[in-house]
Amino acid sequence: MALTASTMLPLGTLAPDFQLPDVVSGDTISLSTFAGKQALLVMFICQHCPFVKHVKTELAQLGKDYNHQNVGMVAISANDIHNYPDDAPEKLKAMAVELDLPFPVCYDASQETAKAYTAACTPDFFLFDAGQKLVYRGQLDDSRPSNGKPVTGADLRAAIDAILASRPVPTEQKPSVGCNIKWKPGNEPSYYG
Repeated sequence: MALTASTMLPLGTLAPDFQLPDVVSGDTISLSTFAGKQALLVMFICQHCPFVKHVKTELAQLGKDYNHQNVGMVAISANDIHNYPDDAPEKLKAMAVELDLPFPVCYDASQETAKAYTAACTPDFFLFDAGQKLVYRGQLDDSRPSNGKPVTGADLRAAIDAILASRPVPTEQKPSVGCNIKWKPGNEPSYYG
């Protein structure tokens, strides 16, 4: 398990478009799916990573808590399923169903969406405002699988709440930490490693 931190994409970056299949519904999800939302949260996750397993219940709760507000959410997995079969779409679907996730879970087979977002780890979070400009890219909270701190979602929730209240999101942000995205051999991005 290689420990990796978020790339901390520059704030103000426009959300890259994507077209990916939702592993549950089969629908194609893109930026336009979330048109008109006050906030959009793009999460890079997977099924096997201990860091994602540590926070998966909070991710589900986050989705449920903001489901009836003007917040769009999507989870994307880009891991190489040849070498990491636990992250295959059917396993992602089982996880989404088990957790009753109220947002689409997509599989990025080409890994191009992950590269466009400079996603580096699982979990990795990118929060955009109504203009789809990046206002937060950082950790869920201070909890890690081995540090004994409770999983609260405090950092990410504070950023979402700031957008919904039309307040600026603080620019001092701690990077997310987790397992590196499992790039297909030869497909590693320039920012990897």
